[in-house]
Amino acid sequence: MATNRKLGKTTDIRMAMLKNLTTDLIMYGKIETTLSRAKEVKSIADSIISLAIKEKDNFEMVDVKVIKAKLDSKGNKQTELVKSKNGKEYLKVVKEEKIEKRQKDMPTRLNARKKIMKKINKVKDSDGNNIDLPSKLFNEIAPQYAEKNIGGYTRIIKVGPRRGDGAEVAILQLI
Repeated sequence: MATNRKLGKTTDIRMAMLKNLTTDLIMYGKIETTLSRAKEVKSIADSIISLAIKEKDNFEMVDVKVIKAKLDSKGNKQTELVKSKNGKEYLKVVKEEKIEKRQKDMPTRLNARKKIMKKINKVKDSDGNNIDLPSKLFNEIAPQYAEKNIGGYTRIIKVGPRRGDGAEVAILQLI
């Protein structure tokens, strides 16, 4: 007996579609899709959110030594003229060393991050920068649901039949 809906797709296409829908739900908080797809995504999203809630505070702050290029007032790298061993002169970027505080995930949180990344896609914003969705789950979404009981983090609202093919359409949203 099958434990999940086939949705009329082959396994690889179905898994890719569910990953895309789950990613969009976490990123935007709301998606519109067919009812059967929404039911499948709901179970995936609820499991991801409950994992994030369980591991949201499981990290430690550590000091990290960071070496960066020194910047001037305009934001350009500062350079200095240096003479090499054979007598040639060249420009060298001036480096500065800083100590920054960063979060270091504990092993169970790191494992949870890896499990979450298996179920969602990597996303880039309009500028081409990566968006860290697991961090969004741990830092923004999980604290909202921390005091809620297990499960029930998403809601399905039936909209009605779709005009073209009559499929039942639903809105899936984070509560």
